Amino acid sequence: MSDAHNLARWRLVLGQEAEQHNITCSGDPDCERIEQLVGFLFEEAEDGEDSQSCSKRGRSKQRSGGSGSGHALTVPDWVDAVSELFPRQAKEVMERELVQRRGIAELLDEPKLLERIEPNVEIVKTLLTHRDLLNEKTRALARKIIQQVVDELKRKMQVQVEQTITGAIWRDKHSPRKVFRNLDLKTTLRRNLKNYDQGSGKLLVDQLFFFAAQRNKRPWHIIIAVDQSGSMLDSAIFSAVMASIFAELPAVKTSLFLFDTEIADLTDQVGQPVDVLLSIQLGGGTDIMKALQYGQQLVREPARSIVVLITDFYEGRDEKDLVQQVRVMADSGVRMIGLGALGYDARPAYNKTTAGKCRKVGMDVLVCTPDKLAECMAEIIRG
Repeated sequence: MSDAHNLARWRLVLGQEAEQHNITCSGDPDCERIEQLVGFLFEEAEDGEDSQSCSKRGRSKQRSGGSGSGHALTVPDWVDAVSELFPRQAKEVMERELVQRRGIAELLDEPKLLERIEPNVEIVKTLLTHRDLLNEKTRALARKIIQQVVDELKRKMQVQVEQTITGAIWRDKHSPRKVFRNLDLKTTLRRNLKNYDQGSGKLLVDQLFFFAAQRNKRPWHIIIAVDQSGSMLDSAIFSAVMASIFAELPAVKTSLFLFDTEIADLTDQVGQPVDVLLSIQLGGGTDIMKALQYGQQLVREPARSIVVLITDFYEGRDEKDLVQQVRVMADSGVRMIGLGALGYDARPAYNKTTAGKCRKVGMDVLVCTPDKLAECMAEIIRG
């Protein structure tokens, strides 16, 4: 029995072709069940039929040489079984594969099934990509799922991003005016540690530090331009969340617009990232230069403006126009950041040649996490 179990585990590792060498899951019910669930992800639709229609009918092709039980799984059966057999982390990975490989018609048609899927960025991408297929019941549920994922991302990102950028704006500049509400307690404690009296256990403060009054500060203007092409959807999700965080910062004005060959200014929705995401229209051409020209129109004080361009740098027109536009804006004093990808699992798939030319004329080009972007912007603010 031990040998049979080991063979069954090797079968799970090696895949279907191992059965040609008599390495099967036969005789091990647990491994047979796991093999069926994993196989459901990777088997191909029947000849002449796409995976979505196969999933829609709840029917899957029997894999050649397989040793499964022959029970035809449906998507709901699969979701329930995976929830029972796998821990949460593995469940999330498998559900992402389900969405990518098996088609999503059944998910979009059945609210109860959609409710059982673990909310994650991959599900959000699927819902945004196919939102036109949502029925009345699943549309409201889809919005709720997107809201859950956005809220979780914001909780994860907000503290670090706020501390980094707010610190750059205020913490390095102090005022001689001694106003208690502007007391910089952290700096005051740090600078007076040398006066600590061990005998009494007290800290003797001989100098106080105060922040400059915020109303006397000219705000920084962060202008975020988001490419709507399908390849940038991951980054667009993170960008919408980042913009909502920026909008809540003191002494920061935030503008946000989406672009393809046209411009959709969503600055009035910058605090509602779900609404921003539901406004994305995937597909169409790309005119990055036109987007930068629009961003330039929003600039009022170049030296205190940061343009964050999220794009794959595949320009729809002559790239010389784009490079020249970057040069003009950089020479005017606008700080420019080009993001080939933004996210915690940022996967760069952008035109490095065009991005490199933009870098040479004044744009910082990054592929980074939200925290790293905040650090980059803080360096710009600190000068």
